[in-house]
Amino acid sequence: MKLNGKVALITGAGSGIGWATALLFAREGARVACADINEGAAKETAQQIEKAGGQALALRADVSQAADCQAMVERTVAAWGRLDILFNNAGVPQAPTPVENLDEATFDRIMAVNVRGIYLGCKYAVPVMKKQGGGVILNTASTAAIRPRPGLNAYGASKGAVIAWTRALALELASSKIRVVAIAPVATDTPMLPAFMGKTAVDQQGREAMVRTIPLGRLNTPEDIARAALFAASDDAQMFTGTCLEVDGGRCI
Repeated sequence: MKLNGKVALITGAGSGIGWATALLFAREGARVACADINEGAAKETAQQIEKAGGQALALRADVSQAADCQAMVERTVAAWGRLDILFNNAGVPQAPTPVENLDEATFDRIMAVNVRGIYLGCKYAVPVMKKQGGGVILNTASTAAIRPRPGLNAYGASKGAVIAWTRALALELASSKIRVVAIAPVATDTPMLPAFMGKTAVDQQGREAMVRTIPLGRLNTPEDIARAALFAASDDAQMFTGTCLEVDGGRCI
């Protein structure tokens, strides 16, 4: 097992990419702290892991709040004595919106979760990792930061900040044996997908239009991203840091 004996903390673990990654990390031997703003969803993920014979902890956390981020790290360490992997995955989407129609509250919320949330996760996890002699930090970015889509202005900017943050921290933390890697998914079949289309549900026409922009001809699944996260978190990627793994079916070519 690739993560045997490791302790992982995953934000946004109640659904989508975070959910799939939590289950995969547990199957690969990790003890997983499942954090989500929806406590019920976090508990469901943790229960699935436990039913399969793994060890899990459910945590409620709004990653835009410093107290929540500090608490999720402290509770993880209190439960298992260490923190080897932090996956800053929680994020919020944006409906396609021309910049002149983008209200300040929406902009601020996107930045609070997608950027501030990653800063706060790192702020409280890094001292633990330094003390224990190393660790891995994964940050969910997006192909919207690399090959933008019209109207996803604030979202794309937030994910561009994630990539820049990843590179800066990778350099800063290398001497402490802490690797930092970003993962940039293309459109992924999760509950957030309709929001990116400005809809409450994805219709077949919208799905087909999105797929046509991806050379390999399909959307990501949460499991596609989970497998990338597993690689990045494992010793197989021990020389990967400061990089952005584009899981995009060729979208960014």
